[in-house]
Amino acid sequence: MRRYVPFLATLTLAMPLAACGDDAGSAGGDGPIRVGQIVSLTGNYSALGTENKKSVELAVERINSAGGVLGRKIELAVLDDKSQPDQSVLAFNDLKGRSDAIIGSPFSNSALATIPLVDREEIPYLSLTPADEQVNPVHPYVFVVPATSATYAERMLQYYKATGVSKVAVAYDTRSSYAVAGFKGMRDKAAQYGVNLVATEEFQTTATEFGAVFAHVRTSGAQGLAVWATGPPAVAFTKGYANSGVDIPLMLTGAQASKLFLEPAGAAAEGVTLSSSIGVVGTHLPAGKQREAIEELTTAFNGKYGYPPPQFAQDGYSAVKLLVAAIGAAGSTDRAKVRDALEGLRLLTPNGTYAYSATDHSGLKPEFISINTVTGGAFVPTDWAKSQLATLTGS
Repeated sequence: MRRYVPFLATLTLAMPLAACGDDAGSAGGDGPIRVGQIVSLTGNYSALGTENKKSVELAVERINSAGGVLGRKIELAVLDDKSQPDQSVLAFNDLKGRSDAIIGSPFSNSALATIPLVDREEIPYLSLTPADEQVNPVHPYVFVVPATSATYAERMLQYYKATGVSKVAVAYDTRSSYAVAGFKGMRDKAAQYGVNLVATEEFQTTATEFGAVFAHVRTSGAQGLAVWATGPPAVAFTKGYANSGVDIPLMLTGAQASKLFLEPAGAAAEGVTLSSSIGVVGTHLPAGKQREAIEELTTAFNGKYGYPPPQFAQDGYSAVKLLVAAIGAAGSTDRAKVRDALEGLRLLTPNGTYAYSATDHSGLKPEFISINTVTGGAFVPTDWAKSQLATLTGS
């Protein structure tokens, strides 16, 4: 456990000093800091939510064992939204009166249904879903933790440009806000990177067969196919693609950057290109503070759960780090002060360096996304990504 101490110190170093200037009990007294989490533990998005919950609990456990924040322990209350927007709303209404801040659902539709209530209640809300509508336009108390769909889209376009792919087909789930935002991000910036979207194919979350999509792509002249999906459709699409006879590279997104995709997709995933948080491929980063932050999470998570942290665990852990740093900077749990602290925050996390501002509540830039190939059942950065990652020391 000795290797974790420097990391925890970075979280708590400034906090006692902040408490001296502003009574630590100015919002919440000397009792625990109350954090609510809305998470999908059942339903279609339970695979994502389970990893979010594990990583949030791990982060809270470690912070409390190091003395907490402003001398106060964190008390976590977790409610299941059942992968349903209306249940997320009910969970928020339950948590709002007993939480200093809330960590939101990984399901984009749940988050979007909840945001109007966040606006009304003015409570810091760190969202674990990347849908762009949460921050465009800016909602004063809403901060997104994963890179947004549009940010992923831009990184994918950068890769296509660098590798000489100018004609791309896109398929996306019309029922997923994450997927729709990703498609729109590619559509809006494609020309900027010299890419022409030669085919656009739509499907729904319940889809299990994609023969028509493959037929259209085969005759489109596309040099690559990008797919925006979450959950089971991505697995079914990948398996179908392996037997479709379409002979162009398939690219998936960060929603598939975990064993939750690799295991059910099996051999069909081999050779697929896929974007991810840099934390997923941390062993390929150069030595430095960024790699150390990733390794500390990886070691702790692997030690507790027996496997490396997937994309969704990176997000949950980073959310707690961001919240803790903001409370420390604010010197209290006063909601407005924590919000202001988040807007001025610059923080290194396993996901990369966040730089929120009054006009940017998304925080992460494209350079903190890696483009990988599934090789031997693992995510390995492409040669282009390796050249990009070589600069991310975090120093």
